[in-house]
Amino acid sequence: MILALVILLIILLILGLPIFVGILAAAMLGLYVNEVNISAIPIEILRLANSPVLLAIPLFTFAGYLLGEGGTSTRLVRFSRSLLGWIPGGLGVVAIVSCSFFTAITGATGITIIALGGLLLPALISERYDEGFSLGLMTTSGSLGLHFPPSLPIILYGFVSGVKIEKLFMAGLFPGLLMVGVLCLFSVFMGKRWKLETPRFRVNEFISALKDAAWELPIPLLIIIAIFSGFCTATEAAALTVAYVLLIKILVFRELSLIRDIPRIMTESMKMIGGIMIILGAALGFTNFLVDAFIPMKILQVMEGAVQSKIGFLLILNLFLILVGCMMDIFSAILIVVPLIMPLAAGFGIDPVHLGVIFLANLGIGYNTPPVGLNLFIASSRFDKPIVQIYRATLPFLLLLLFTLLLITYWPALSLFLPSMLR
Repeated sequence: MILALVILLIILLILGLPIFVGILAAAMLGLYVNEVNISAIPIEILRLANSPVLLAIPLFTFAGYLLGEGGTSTRLVRFSRSLLGWIPGGLGVVAIVSCSFFTAITGATGITIIALGGLLLPALISERYDEGFSLGLMTTSGSLGLHFPPSLPIILYGFVSGVKIEKLFMAGLFPGLLMVGVLCLFSVFMGKRWKLETPRFRVNEFISALKDAAWELPIPLLIIIAIFSGFCTATEAAALTVAYVLLIKILVFRELSLIRDIPRIMTESMKMIGGIMIILGAALGFTNFLVDAFIPMKILQVMEGAVQSKIGFLLILNLFLILVGCMMDIFSAILIVVPLIMPLAAGFGIDPVHLGVIFLANLGIGYNTPPVGLNLFIASSRFDKPIVQIYRATLPFLLLLLFTLLLITYWPALSLFLPSMLR
């Protein structure tokens, strides 16, 4: 009977059953089998509702949606181009840096490809960049920036894992810069190889672009300073960010109307957050079942018999997480997978801060991994190109990102150096 229900649930999920319904059903079934009162699920959802740190997620999401409207993307690209465009392959570097910054402040990779793709891809091709290179660069750049403040996945990972968000923000800086830097070096190498023309650095244009983007460029830095100085918590920083973005969008740039645009943008952003919160509540109930059934401990015992070393465990973990990144959005993956792998990682002596950085790096790469990485399909739709062409275009960038993943995974000091300073 139980086996039949499990098979039925899997079939329904494949056919399109909402993921939160599937998770809730699995949690209820598991609790029933283990003779645990199903009231454990609403208790976990109540704990979710009473968590102050979760308020930061809808606030930062709303701020990201506000920045996605109007001319923010154009101003950021113009500034990056005035600063870095003179480098060989400089426009590719501009695209990578702009996409990373935009993903960090909006918290969503799909939005980055959609918002910046129409602006940057034609510019790359018009300056004689290879079309395949340009497509691969724009597709993979959409998942960069997940390690930088005010990254929503970092905040959510901190809530689920219990790790301080401040430490996670610091831990992600060097690995994030490594991933961005390696792709930038690749762009410079290809620019030299193709002997692309590069414009001269013009001070007047740089100053003009800096003035245009001066209101938006400092946002991540202001968030970091506010949190690490002790001036405010992550939630308070999120509220201040919303107020600041509303101020510049409505009063400074006059791009948004308080009456006509803000209610619409708020509704769109809260639809996304509503979906995340529903999945989170269901995932907490499912986690309760996993703990009561000692599932993590059983998996750990199996892995300790099959995998004898920390190196081997990390290799298997990377393969598993890339697969998860292909199949699930990053928020669902954090909510479902993190509670499962944390006890396993602890059993092999992996620091939870380092684990968070590895987790985000893998999921970002998973977005670009054939055959079902989410960014691949978004790019195919946005640029109106066959999905097979996107596969081929992203392959060189994917290999470089896998190289950085190995460094991030097996060089813990890269992630833990800055957080250790907090102690």
